[in-house]
Amino acid sequence: MTADFTKDHSLVAGAVREAGDIARRYYDGNVESWEKKPGDPVSEADLAIDSFLKERLMTARQDYGWLSEETADDPSRLNKHRVWVVDPIDGTRSFIAKKPEFTICAALVENGLPILGIVYNPILEEFYEAETGKGAFLNQEPITCSSRFDLDGATLLTSRKAFEWHGWIDDVPDATFSHVNSIAYRMVKVASRHVDASLSFAAKSDWDIAAADIILSEAGGISTTTSGEPHLYNREKVVHRNVISCGKSLHPLLMEMLTSYGNEKKS
Repeated sequence: MTADFTKDHSLVAGAVREAGDIARRYYDGNVESWEKKPGDPVSEADLAIDSFLKERLMTARQDYGWLSEETADDPSRLNKHRVWVVDPIDGTRSFIAKKPEFTICAALVENGLPILGIVYNPILEEFYEAETGKGAFLNQEPITCSSRFDLDGATLLTSRKAFEWHGWIDDVPDATFSHVNSIAYRMVKVASRHVDASLSFAAKSDWDIAAADIILSEAGGISTTTSGEPHLYNREKVVHRNVISCGKSLHPLLMEMLTSYGNEKKS
């Protein structure tokens, strides 16, 4: 890796830790929130963290692009070699409800792929990070995905009702189902072997998953759509139709199970 790449990691890691301080201040007090559109909440903390990270990262790297959930999209990012992709609070609904299941996410994307990523839960002090080719870490300890290759007794972060509706429930005997609001948090929980897989059938945006994607990949995992397509970032359209994350050993079996998805009404 180049010296500049290492400096980028140090820059964003420090900025995200400071953003965690901002998040904790709001989390421990009263925070104003509203809906950008029905079912899509945002809080003053989202905006404060977004403003802080943009100023810190873009001041230091003025030739990079910027893509964030809480900043109006600037199409000039499409012409940038490297782009910061940020979600100031992934899991805003949990943040507002004072549930410690939200994360601060920041990735650096180069030529459509994340090359480093940070996913930070500042309440539980879980700091996930990764660089291309250097492995993935939780609080500076190396992490790897589960090597599970079957679904019998698997631990899944997804909706049991979706599995029942689509007729997949018989494919996952004795599976344990649970839910976390932040998709990035779900993905890094796969990376750290807390669960075997995360399946989100709702559309997600670049900022939701880019940082977690590189962490998962460096931990030996994989994240794709239900059709097995990889996620590409900093495109004109930043939406990914669904997100399936697991260890590489389990991925073929999940893809086989999900072949009917898209040929029927989605839940």
